[in-house]
Formats: sequence, structure tokens, C-alpha cells
Amino acid sequence: MKRILILSDIHANPIALQAVLNDSGPFDLLLNAGDIVDYNPWPVESLAKVRKLGAISVLGNHDRDSALNAPIGYNPYAIISCRWTHERLSPSDRSFLLALPRQMKLQVDGVRISMFHGSPRNPVDEYITPECPTEVLRGFLQSTKAQLLILGHTHIPFLEEPLPGRYVLNPGSVGQPRDGDPRASYALLTIEGGDLLRLEHRRVPYEVEKVAEEILRVGLPPFLAERLYYGM
Repeated sequence: MKRILILSDIHANPIALQAVLNDSGPFDLLLNAGDIVDYNPWPVESLAKVRKLGAISVLGNHDRDSALNAPIGYNPYAIISCRWTHERLSPSDRSFLLALPRQMKLQVDGVRISMFHGSPRNPVDEYITPECPTEVLRGFLQSTKAQLLILGHTHIPFLEEPLPGRYVLNPGSVGQPRDGDPRASYALLTIEGGDLLRLEHRRVPYEVEKVAEEILRVGLPPFLAERLYYGM
């Protein structure tokens, strides 16, 4: 039996990440669907923590763009935070982020898992929301041959079963939820002998005030602090 912790969109918020780790309990494997850095004030610390945990991660758009200092198409707040993050990442941090794979396929106890930040047809940048048509999700499962397809990027959690016994999961965002719930969002998967025994979405509160205060202290846009209180 294996217990797998599934995360996405940590976004330089190790306080939320630690709350998730405290809540989840022991796990055998950590899967991260991208965007370790940017928006929040601890990119270096978050990256170090993810690496220490031995997470299997894929590349997120903010990982890529913060490493390259290239916030193309971003809103004004995100442009500021992306450039701020780039300045704080060391050359080795940037190299590590850029070396992350755009997709991950693995088998755990016989269960086929595929993971992307965006989607199978646009691995880093496509937003797949809960409103995505079932036939599209079904096509993703068929093209990847996955029993579980993990996506990130939207910061909005969802779980769908487009084919019998085969699932598409977005665990939501650890560090910057956008579904109206400010609590950190993640998922836990228990599997054994090729069977997904349980797939559970969880929320856990964390010290939002501490993160918001640090955002303001380091000079990042106040909007990035305010949104954390409302999960927006």
C-alpha cells in the first residue's frame, strides 16, 4: 500500500506548505504539479523545502518565467513578483527550475499516473477548469493512458471521473487558492495492487497574516497580500 501526497502551486509559501505537511501525516511519495515559486515572499526557501522532501515535480509557468525573468502576458502584479523572484533565485536555483520536466509519467503500485502543470496538449500553459467538457477530459485520459491524470495551474481544485475508474485531479493551490477558500488545498491518494483505494481532497488553514505581512515588508504588491485572505 502506498500513500501519495499530491500538491500544486505552492507559490513561494512555505508556511502553507508546512501546514499541509502537518495535516497530511506520513506519505510514501510526493507529487507536485508545478509553480513552486513566485507571488509569495519565500521562493528560495520553498524551493529548498521541495527539494529536501524529494518531491517529483513538473515545470510550472511561474517556475519557467521566474527563472528566465520573462513574465510575458502577465498582469501588472505578476510582472512585479516574477521579476522580484528572479532577482532572489540563484543561478543554480534557476537551472534547477528550468530542468524540471514538462510532463511526468510513472507507475506506483501498478497505477499509471500522468502529471502536467497545464494539460497533455499544452503541458505548461493551458488552464483546465472544472467546467472543462467531459469529452476533453476523456481524451486526455485516453491519450496519456493514465488511470490518474494530475493537473495544476488554475488554483481551483476538482476531481472528475470521465472514464470508469479513471480520474482527472487538480489538487488546488497550496500557496494561493483561488476558489474562494483561503485554506491551503491538496490531495491524498492511497493505492494498492493497481487499485486507487481512496482519493481525498483536503483543506487546511495556515497563518495567512504572517505571509501577508511579509509580502508587504519586502515590497511586493499589496494586492498579493489581500487576495490570500479571500482565496481569490
